[in-house]
Amino acid sequence: MIVVQHKGEDKEFAAEEISSMVLIKMRKIAEAYLGSTIKNAVITVPAYFNDSQRQATKDAGVIAGLNVMRIINEPTAAAIAYGLDKKATSVGEKNVLIFDLGGGTFDVSLLTIEEGIFEVKATAGDTHLGREDFDNRMVNHFVQKFKRKNKKDIAGNPRALRRLRTSCERTKRTLSSTAQTTIEIDSLYEGIDFTPQSLEPDLKSLTWIFSVSAWSQLRSV
Repeated sequence: MIVVQHKGEDKEFAAEEISSMVLIKMRKIAEAYLGSTIKNAVITVPAYFNDSQRQATKDAGVIAGLNVMRIINEPTAAAIAYGLDKKATSVGEKNVLIFDLGGGTFDVSLLTIEEGIFEVKATAGDTHLGREDFDNRMVNHFVQKFKRKNKKDIAGNPRALRRLRTSCERTKRTLSSTAQTTIEIDSLYEGIDFTPQSLEPDLKSLTWIFSVSAWSQLRSV
């Protein structure tokens, strides 16, 4: 059970109830976009989910007022989304590797596709490797860098940390389409600007450990 305090009172929620709240919100977003009511849904789950976890996910869909037509594995959904079952150039079984680096977790799965039938052969992952881990590592690194250079610690200043995190996230997105960029934050803390000369040496050291972890999971599949 998950306990939340609201207006001075403790309220308990089952995991299914929390999931149903997310599904209700997603349903509203989809209905607003499509301009029509949504009743049926196919819900995806990680390939490593066991039967009880899959049933709990289905229950969450029912609580959200959805007719859950099917629960399918996330890597299977990714393969379908990219039309991999229709891109086969040869007859017979085809192997597909799905590399899924998400917001908070990392999953890698090996699928076989034959005559439109998907089967997950192997899966591995790290529940502590994703976008948030990259962001946290960048923020912590630059907090220490700012401290060494200016003899000021911004770790206890929520506003400065929030501005730094926003800049780190923006920088990360920029690096998806360009090779170089810089972080520039005017008056980050006590009137001191944050302007590192180059991010390349920092990012190489920051991402190395994540690359090793991802490669380790990939090899296990």
